[in-house]
Amino acid sequence: MTAARRPAEQRLSPSRATELFQKISYLQYPAMLAALVYAVKPAFTGIAGIFDDANYALLYMGIGIGLSSLQDPTRTQNEVSRKIWQDPRKGFLFLVLIAAQAFLMMLAGLIGSYFARDNALNQLSLGLFSLGLGMLGMLKTAIDMYEHHRLDKNATDECHPVQETNA
Repeated sequence: MTAARRPAEQRLSPSRATELFQKISYLQYPAMLAALVYAVKPAFTGIAGIFDDANYALLYMGIGIGLSSLQDPTRTQNEVSRKIWQDPRKGFLFLVLIAAQAFLMMLAGLIGSYFARDNALNQLSLGLFSLGLGMLGMLKTAIDMYEHHRLDKNATDECHPVQETNA
């Protein structure tokens, strides 16, 4: 049976959508690489366009972080991440830190764009706001990961085999 003849619910199942978004989230790496290029560019070309380069670095970083929020929250990327999200105190602390960073960046970007008299500072402020929006998307994914991986709420979950062997 070809993809065109399959029922719509088979073509657009939640697991397939999650898998698609997981694959799209890998676009975060080229975006972060572009941010890195713009961040180090003034070291090689001089500081003549440093505000433009910083703005582009912030914009691409915001896009990269926003794309990373498309990853599957049921998976952790490494052992350190798993340990953080399984511990309720550490996970909550990280959520508070991510939220504070996101809202401070967005607030600084909005205030900076409002009070900026120079176009370059205005653009830099909007880049900072973009980074804050990307962090807001990451916060949503972090909340999902925190809820999914917590050992105090998911003690018998199959995602936590270490907990099951101790029970």
